[in-house]
Amino acid sequence: MKGYRISILRHGMTEANEKGVYIGSTDLPLSNKGAADLAAKMDEFDYPTVHRVYTSPLKRCTETADILFPYTEVVPVDDLRELDFGDFENKSIDELAKREDYNKWLRGGKDNRPPNGESLEEMTARCYKALHAIIMDMMESGLTHCAVITHGGIISNMLSCFGLPKYDPKTLSCDFGMGFELMVTAQMWLNSQAFEILGYCPYEKLDEADDEY
Repeated sequence: MKGYRISILRHGMTEANEKGVYIGSTDLPLSNKGAADLAAKMDEFDYPTVHRVYTSPLKRCTETADILFPYTEVVPVDDLRELDFGDFENKSIDELAKREDYNKWLRGGKDNRPPNGESLEEMTARCYKALHAIIMDMMESGLTHCAVITHGGIISNMLSCFGLPKYDPKTLSCDFGMGFELMVTAQMWLNSQAFEILGYCPYEKLDEADDEY
């Protein structure tokens, strides 16, 4: 049965990431450090050759796509955007630590949302819609390997909810410009809404001595 491979990667760093500030719907570009870090990773790692790149519409993701896949078609997918943190946007953990609404949100379940923000349940529904649209588009277009560039929270949510085998969500975090390799078939997705987690992506480059060996 035909398999479809997806390389799902986290965007590069922004100034808010450097400062430890919550940004979800806030549309910040990559920082100079974030762009330089991605360029350095391209020297250190082998990023896959893909047929198409699906991205969150936010600048930090589309700019990451331009750096990592400069000659590949980029298709923004609105449902790949990060969780909307509402009133917690652009605030640090230190700023929020004493707020009762923040601590309530941290203790809450999937239907608990930040004030004027989005719940985990709502984000999960978006993740499913995004995955379904991407997988159906790949199948209809005959694309066997594509990349997805999105946000750390989206990646851990997708993998913990729809990935096999099942992992603790805390183990599914990834650094900027890094991510996971997935494999899905039509039967897996349409019957079980699931995909297989193959491992980490990208792969570290072998040095010349390793190649010769």
